[in-house]
Amino acid sequence: MAVNFPPFPVLHPIKGIKLGTALAKIKPTATRDDITLFELAPTSTCAAVFTRNAFCAAPVILARQHLNQTMPRYLLINSGNANAGTGEQGLQDGLASCSALATLGNTEKNKVLPFSTGVIGQPLPVDKLSAALPTAIQALSENGWQNAANAIMTTDTLPKAASLQTTLQGQALTITGIAKGAGMIRPDMATMLAFIATDAKIPATVLQAGLNLAVNQSFNRISVDGDTSTNDACVLVASGQGEVSIDNEQHPHFPLFVQQLTHLCQQLAQAIVRDGEGATKFISIHVEQGATSQECLDVAYTIAHSPLVKTAFFASDANWGRILAAVGRAGLSKLVLEDIVIYLGDVCIVRHGGRATDYTEERGQAVMANSDISIRILLGRGQAQEIVWTCDFSYDYVKINAEYRT
Repeated sequence: MAVNFPPFPVLHPIKGIKLGTALAKIKPTATRDDITLFELAPTSTCAAVFTRNAFCAAPVILARQHLNQTMPRYLLINSGNANAGTGEQGLQDGLASCSALATLGNTEKNKVLPFSTGVIGQPLPVDKLSAALPTAIQALSENGWQNAANAIMTTDTLPKAASLQTTLQGQALTITGIAKGAGMIRPDMATMLAFIATDAKIPATVLQAGLNLAVNQSFNRISVDGDTSTNDACVLVASGQGEVSIDNEQHPHFPLFVQQLTHLCQQLAQAIVRDGEGATKFISIHVEQGATSQECLDVAYTIAHSPLVKTAFFASDANWGRILAAVGRAGLSKLVLEDIVIYLGDVCIVRHGGRATDYTEERGQAVMANSDISIRILLGRGQAQEIVWTCDFSYDYVKINAEYRT
């Protein structure tokens, strides 16, 4: 059950971007569509960020190669099979899928970017995928976003989407995106798939710079379980058919665009954490007064990845010593314990190197009873600050992952 999950939003179409889905039964037990196509207008540019896992999946390798060669005409996504850990055969299967779509779409195979999500180590059933492509092509529509949000899910309990319309100094701008992810979530760039489009006209290099900035403050600030997958990807497409035009990073619209893009990416990223496998708590970890941004992140992720902290939150147990211990083992040099202040919600739990004198178990327990909880750590070392979003570990997390392949 997702934690305080927001209602599914109205998704604004992006002029020049069409989406279509189909049921290929990539996983034999599949009952919902598991193939998604994006058809991109010829005016489009594209940027992407991929996993840093050394065992990256075949579609990641191919998508990187193809994007380096040319601007894509299609994005091809399948759920139910990751096509990862499949060696040379996986690359050949990925290319065969691209070729099948390219033939139907009258384009070159390197103009297709493939993406996969699902079980690792199993051959991609190319015949099933290819057979479903005509249905997906027939379904292509600028209003296909909601169907696509459903079709890319794996262990997600709910589809994840965000959309906004605004103006940049009087010029209309639309951005819409979908994402999937519930487990194997850890930055580098977070384990998930995300596909975002805007109607702005932006060169690929500028688009990539904007995506890097937005991802760093959104998808790279979440963690469910500390595991980085083989298939991570976040793609941003600019169709070039709207009013906004940004030709370089010095353009006055660029920071405004990045601000809006970051906001949308944060909505998607937080939705992934709220739908974390078995999650019952959504936890915001604020680390402030750090000497550097990196040490703030080191502290935040040490807390976020601690099974003891996460299980305490599941039990609604105000075991603040687990948070204290995580801060202490985050690897910060010359840490002055007396300078550190830790809050659980609005309740101070640590001050002057030990339990705050005004702390009571009842006050701590009252905070832990909530489903949305914040932790705030003041390091007393500088001006840097960072925020990371995570969730708890429940019985269901173990059950979901123990039975993932069955």
